[in-house]
Order: sequence, then C-alpha cells, then structure tokens
Amino acid sequence: MLGVTFQGFGEHAVDFYDGLLADNSKPYWEDNKHIYSSDVLAPMRALLAELEPEFGGFGQPKVFRPHRDVRFSRDKHPYKIQCGGVMEQGRGAGAYYVAVSAEGLLVGGGCFHLEPDQLARFRAAVEEERRGEALERILGTLRKAGWEIRGEQLKTKPRGYPAEHPRIDLLRYRSVYAVRQWAPDDALHERASLDRVRKAWRQVRAFNEWAADHVGVSEESRARR
Repeated sequence: MLGVTFQGFGEHAVDFYDGLLADNSKPYWEDNKHIYSSDVLAPMRALLAELEPEFGGFGQPKVFRPHRDVRFSRDKHPYKIQCGGVMEQGRGAGAYYVAVSAEGLLVGGGCFHLEPDQLARFRAAVEEERRGEALERILGTLRKAGWEIRGEQLKTKPRGYPAEHPRIDLLRYRSVYAVRQWAPDDALHERASLDRVRKAWRQVRAFNEWAADHVGVSEESRARR
C-alpha cells in the first residue's frame, strides 16, 4: 500500500453490503466481487496503512477475510456482512478494530475474546483494587464519550468470588470491549473517516494498554498453533 492514501470508502460500499444482506450467496458475491475489491477492501487496506505509524506498535494491520467459517455454525451463509480490520498483539490482549458494513462505520477496542488463561488474568486484575478501579475509570470515561461497552457476561457471579465484591459486574464478563458507530453518511466516503477512526482509537488506547499489561496474549492459543 505504499504511496496509496485513504480517500474514503467507495460510493458503492454500503450498497454492496445491502445487497449481500439480501442475497448472501456465491452468485451475488462473484457478480459483485469487483465492487468489494475497489470500494471496500482497497480503502480498508489504505486506511490501516495510514494508521499504522501511530498504532502499528500494537500489532501488524490485518484485514479479516470475507468468508465465514461455517463448519460448526448453524448459520451457513458463506460471507461476512462487514469488512473488518484490526491491529492487535493477539486476540484478547487489546485490539484496535474498525469495520464497514451496511450500517456504516464501526470502531472498537478491548478484549473481544478471552481464552481461559486470559480470563483468569483478567479477573485477577479486576479483583485487585488498584488495577480493577483503573479499568472501571477507563470504561466510565469511554461511556461518557459515547462508547458502548459490550461483551459476554455470566448471569451469576463467577465461581470463587463473593456476590458483594465491589466490581462483581466486571468480574462477570467473559469478554469485554468498547464500540461506537456512525451510520452511513457522506463522511464515510471521504477522508473524514480516517479522522474519525484515529480519534476513536486514541480514546480507546488506555483500555487496550490496560488489557496488554494485565491480560496479555494467551499461552494456550500459542500452544495450539
């Protein structure tokens, strides 16, 4: 991507994903693959390339493949309904995420998936007063800035922790991340999207640094490679 600057996602990017929602099939994909390549994939690569100098120390930029892994899923639709890009050290250890879809532009950060060893470290950090309160402050700041905190949560308290723990809601998370989204607008197709993502990633930096310091990359996932 050397020499390529991000000028926004193509004018047909949203239409492409609207069509894919209506017809998630190989014939549709093959007929419209050129639109995906020019209006979605190429701009996403250019966007990540421009953001890499500031955020690339967290991990090499990666665009997720468009095909879904349907081997163990009841949903057999073959294609993802968004194009996502990420910079991360390893899944769960913090991530700078961006995606484009029929719903517009989405950015995110945090622990999108936690392996058992990561979950144990996450809960140990949350349980400890100094580190746990630091994460509470970080997530509170993000909420006030318009971010939504998502993640998989247990319906009851995790085993071994008292129900009256001051951060029991945080301890119930099995994954936790922050997202914010912009509906499709003119800025999606302009360089202004780069400014949106850069500003948002700067806001989520403290969350990612907390995750890198206190959760880290999974040794279990490394062992399975």
